[in-house]
Amino acid sequence: KDNFWSSGPTGPCGPCSEIYYDFKPELGDKQIDLEDDTRFIEFYNLVFMQYNRDAKGTLTPLKQKNIDTGLGLERMAQILQKVPNNYETDLLFPIIQIVTSLTNIDYQTSEDQIKTSFKIIADHSRAVTHLICDGVTASNLGRGYVLRRLLRRMIRHGRLIGINKPFLPCIGSAVIEMMGSAYPDLSKRRTIILEELEREETRFLETLERGEKLLANILRGKDKEITGKEAFELYDTYGFPLELTQEIAEEKGFQVDLKGFEVAMKEQRQRAKNAAIKIDLTMQDAIDKVASEQTKTDFQGYQSLKQSSTVKALVVNGEISTKAIAGDIVQVVLDKTPFYGEAGGQIGDQGKLLHSEFTSSDLLVTINSVVRKRDVFIHLGKIDKGILKVGDLLSSQVDTKLRRQIQSHHTATHLLQSALKQVVDQSIEQAGSLVEYDRLRFDFRSSRAITTDEILKIELLINSWISQACTVETSMMTIDEAKGSGAIAMFGEKYGDVVRVINVPGISMELCGGTHVSNTSEIGLFKIVNEISVSSGVRRIEAITGLAILNYLNEREEVVKTLGKELKAQPNEILERVLGLREELKTASKNLIKALEDLALQKAMALTDEAISINGRQLLVSRLDGVNGSAMQMVGQSLVNKLGEKAAVVLGGLPRPEDQSKVSLVVAFGKEIISDKLRAGDFVEIIAKICGGGGGGRPNIAQAGGRNGQALDEALCYAKNQLESLLN
Repeated sequence: KDNFWSSGPTGPCGPCSEIYYDFKPELGDKQIDLEDDTRFIEFYNLVFMQYNRDAKGTLTPLKQKNIDTGLGLERMAQILQKVPNNYETDLLFPIIQIVTSLTNIDYQTSEDQIKTSFKIIADHSRAVTHLICDGVTASNLGRGYVLRRLLRRMIRHGRLIGINKPFLPCIGSAVIEMMGSAYPDLSKRRTIILEELEREETRFLETLERGEKLLANILRGKDKEITGKEAFELYDTYGFPLELTQEIAEEKGFQVDLKGFEVAMKEQRQRAKNAAIKIDLTMQDAIDKVASEQTKTDFQGYQSLKQSSTVKALVVNGEISTKAIAGDIVQVVLDKTPFYGEAGGQIGDQGKLLHSEFTSSDLLVTINSVVRKRDVFIHLGKIDKGILKVGDLLSSQVDTKLRRQIQSHHTATHLLQSALKQVVDQSIEQAGSLVEYDRLRFDFRSSRAITTDEILKIELLINSWISQACTVETSMMTIDEAKGSGAIAMFGEKYGDVVRVINVPGISMELCGGTHVSNTSEIGLFKIVNEISVSSGVRRIEAITGLAILNYLNEREEVVKTLGKELKAQPNEILERVLGLREELKTASKNLIKALEDLALQKAMALTDEAISINGRQLLVSRLDGVNGSAMQMVGQSLVNKLGEKAAVVLGGLPRPEDQSKVSLVVAFGKEIISDKLRAGDFVEIIAKICGGGGGGRPNIAQAGGRNGQALDEALCYAKNQLESLLN
């Protein structure tokens, strides 16, 4: 009864048959426990997909039933090779042997905990190598975050077994050697894979170094326990593993509040769960059903932007229907269409559907987008007036102006890739793109930013190709013919046996199903408006063409006019005027800082009378509001100079008394005050925590900040009591 499989709360599901292998049949059939993984292994599962479960939990028999099978390759290897687990098969054990060579640890005789680290590194090494090969780069979002977590887990377990130097490229090379014959792209992209491994490992080792410093700061002045909140902040904010926090804490004689850590983790998970978007698969059922029942849409949009079409199916307000009226949100399937369906980075066309000239009734459907499902084009829109029915003969009309703009941007995207290869590096590869009516976005793999000079060269080169009025040729070829002729295919994209090739002779040749201009002169003009980093090793260029440039220039001209009016300057005088104002502001700021420092010094010198004597040493703890951090530091040093080498000075204040969220603290010690137990940098950090902040500095003078002004007096009181005790 409990052998039932589903992908989630809704969707296809059904009973399943699990197939196990028994490694110890001599134990007999009595008291069998399938959870005993030393004896049994599940290596095959057959799911009998026969129901669809809706949001209410109701099971409805599927019209088309099937058996979904899943067999574990590693588990089958384990059975055939007669080894105790997947990791000791020839699929993974060679990688473990590479890791053991870096540690001089014998895997077979090592403890289970150490074996686990070896297994994790070996398993993750294949995953990260293939992820990077497929175009994923480490980041803090989506699939990039998955990659980053896997890489960091490998590094952490490497440290646990004694690998304290970079080792991921070495392991990556081993994976490529092992699997390159079965997955040729691993060998082709070897350099990219190893560079990403090296880059991310270097970055995380720096993160670990920062985390270790932060942990050292937390350990100072603590009562032998790191709170769960502190451990979780290190983990969540700085990427510092909990196990490493525990390891370092134990070395220092500290414990970590693991229960508090789990509470913080649960709170974080709950926040993520509350923020998650819950998707009901049944909402898409109607569209999916319609798409599955229709034949491939005949796309006529390469030749014409106006087409006579027949309505084949309708989804109205989320339900399959045969009729829609004014006000309804509709998804329309036509037998043939001039509308381009979103694909290959190009968004879908916009336009309208009207009754044909042979139909007397009045109809207007505004189409806002077009998507594809199984080569069936779904036209998304709203009925503005009239009645639409299945079987109606329509006039399908694409918005000509918008189509021309998108064609211009799409062809410009091809020219951009060619220009990048010529100006920057021939090895540059596309990592993604977006082609819209008013802009284009092109992502590409590069280990560095594109310089201003290179951007200018790229713009000049593309605009020269536009001015040459080059013919854009379109042809259909077999995939082998296309690749043989030098056409560029996007890495990771799936292509059929016959492909469409867009060729600008001598400039660009790519496999592409999108819409394009027939001559480069139609693009008009090309302008790069932005170049940024998207993630590690991936850059992004945003650019515009044609009429979009006119809007771009008009916006900037309006800014120039406004600035000229405000500055009372002609356009060619604005830069000089702004630079002059900046210099004036710098001078005024310096004069203001000097005046504030002089004022602070005058105030502070009057504080010397407040110093108290303790065993021949001078102690001064005072509040000084309205003084910025640099001025307060100067005052602290001046007071020590005046009170002598046996002086200890602690100052704290609000730079802006009305702002309780910013606190400045300064600790200054004379030479005879400094000792192993009393250093300005350590002391200021302790009192800064009371104000919700931190800081540090040299043994003789240090500065810190805080976020809680209401705790300032408490911090100063604590500082005075501590120093009185230490100086006695």
